[in-house]
Amino acid sequence: MESGVEELMPRLLPVDDCDLAEDFDPTVPPRTPQEYLKRVQIEAARCPDVVVAQIDPKKLRKKQTVNISISGCQPAPEGYSPTLKWQQQQVANFSAVRQSLNKHRNHWRSQHLDSNVTMPKSEDEEGWKKFCLGERVYSERDALSDNENLGIDYIKVGFPPLLSIVSRMNQATVTSVLEYLISWFGEKKFTPELGRWLYALLACLEKPLLPEAHSLIRQLARRCSEVRVLEENKNEEQMSALNLIICLVSRYFDQRDLADEPS
Repeated sequence: MESGVEELMPRLLPVDDCDLAEDFDPTVPPRTPQEYLKRVQIEAARCPDVVVAQIDPKKLRKKQTVNISISGCQPAPEGYSPTLKWQQQQVANFSAVRQSLNKHRNHWRSQHLDSNVTMPKSEDEEGWKKFCLGERVYSERDALSDNENLGIDYIKVGFPPLLSIVSRMNQATVTSVLEYLISWFGEKKFTPELGRWLYALLACLEKPLLPEAHSLIRQLARRCSEVRVLEENKNEEQMSALNLIICLVSRYFDQRDLADEPS
């Protein structure tokens, strides 16, 4: 090693040169303390000054950077701003749902899933989008055919966030699926299927929030505020659902700068 490096990393236990047997072989396990120390010196001298890790980019997750925006939500359209009393009631209801879920999680996790329920792997983004939203919404098909109306086909309409399903999801999976759906929502319209899953995933999200989850739910609230402003055909049910998500993010998860001002 260079002397400059040795000055930056001084020897804590200086070792003088020692006499070793003529048959000393640094490739075999040391037999004496002197051989051990000599072997350490040899290995240290062989270490390069700079080591570059060989990383396979394919194994890295997409969107690893956490971007936290300080911008707030857009105000609700006139006539659709929620009252403070309504927001407080939604927070109380949501808190009760979370408490019940945590209390009975082990029970629901032990329940057998129906034979047609196959939960995707955590990293399967497209699989989770189809699982939650159904092929009809995922493919942006507006109506069901006559044959599809004869019975519920969850592959086409999406699996609801049953307790027996969400109770099996650990925090890493909850965060991943939330990211997948928010990414989808960033370019698509709001649907009841999406709303049900967003509510369920928020109910499963543990506090205190990890930085990634913190960024995700803020992104979600801002997107909801954009949609309720840009939506041309506003209806009470959709506006209420969007207001609810903004309310939970801002008032339950303490992102108060995103909250709707009481009307």
